[in-house]
Amino acid sequence: MRCCGDGLYGLRARGLIAVLWRSGLRVQEALDLTELDLDRRRGSLLVRRGKGGRRREVGMDDWGFAQLEPWLRAREQMPVGPLFCVVNGRSCGRPWRASAARVTLHRQAARAGVWRRFVPHQLRHAHALELLREGVPLNVIQRQLGHRNRGVTSIYLQGIDLDEIIETVHACRPPMISASAGLLLPPPR
Repeated sequence: MRCCGDGLYGLRARGLIAVLWRSGLRVQEALDLTELDLDRRRGSLLVRRGKGGRRREVGMDDWGFAQLEPWLRAREQMPVGPLFCVVNGRSCGRPWRASAARVTLHRQAARAGVWRRFVPHQLRHAHALELLREGVPLNVIQRQLGHRNRGVTSIYLQGIDLDEIIETVHACRPPMISASAGLLLPPPR
């Protein structure tokens, strides 16, 4: 985010990154937002038409709103339209296409020195993992991401590193019954 710069393009990119990362929205869901869909007081964003045409409300933390604020101030000087819009030219204020947003985010990642292939959807996965590490129940993460199937949400959470898995297993309590208790053969008849 620091590599985005302070111009209009940088503010827009930083705002989009904040929304994707701190709310877990899909790129198109974020690009479809309008200022009316933001409720900073409640800490929520309204997704009017998510995947499958479903409507949902998701949470976003104060830090995410603080990162979005400079873009919101700059956006006030442009024609009415979607929150993340084209910045200049004859189409200023019109929808910013998902393909163009992805290209911008790829460039920002390269500028920041990200050497692995970057996909904006990874910010959604990062959001899910952070919620899990903070102890948020799986069903709440599922609702935040807008998944119908909990299995899809669990796939998102497979990014947990091996050390964390090993530490978790070692932290488990020892068994309460003898290990050989279930191995006894039934008496012959």
